[in-house]
Amino acid sequence: MEKVDFCLVLVVFQGSPHINLDAKGRLSVPSRYREALAELCSGQMTFTRHPDGCALLYPRNVLGNEKKRINGTSFIRPESFQRIVMGSAVDVDMDASGRLLVPTELRKACGLSKEIVLVGLGSHFELWDAEKLAESEAKAMTENLSDIAAQFNF
Repeated sequence: MEKVDFCLVLVVFQGSPHINLDAKGRLSVPSRYREALAELCSGQMTFTRHPDGCALLYPRNVLGNEKKRINGTSFIRPESFQRIVMGSAVDVDMDASGRLLVPTELRKACGLSKEIVLVGLGSHFELWDAEKLAESEAKAMTENLSDIAAQFNF
């Protein structure tokens, strides 16, 4: 019988640190995520766009698995979703200082200004303009979010 070695790395990204983009459009990855990203994907990341107007940031190997789900969607118009998400994907590498360059076209498409929020969502991150996220969350609070929250015990 053939021996198979594999390592399952379980990393859960959480939290919502506020970060400033520098003049070149780079974000400094918070230190609490750097080591995990170095181990999980050697700092190889992929930015893409979400239909809600934020950028998504995936460890490149995690997005590889998600591509199968994205391409297999059964939405009414899956090609529109695929075009937004996969058509906007850009691979980037974390530099020695722990920074990632957010591509110019993605910053424009997602309306990212200097102050951004990096929202950890388990296997990946959302990258929001801070003001836009605050507006989105305020709107969500008026849309029966409390009904959903009532289903959870905090």
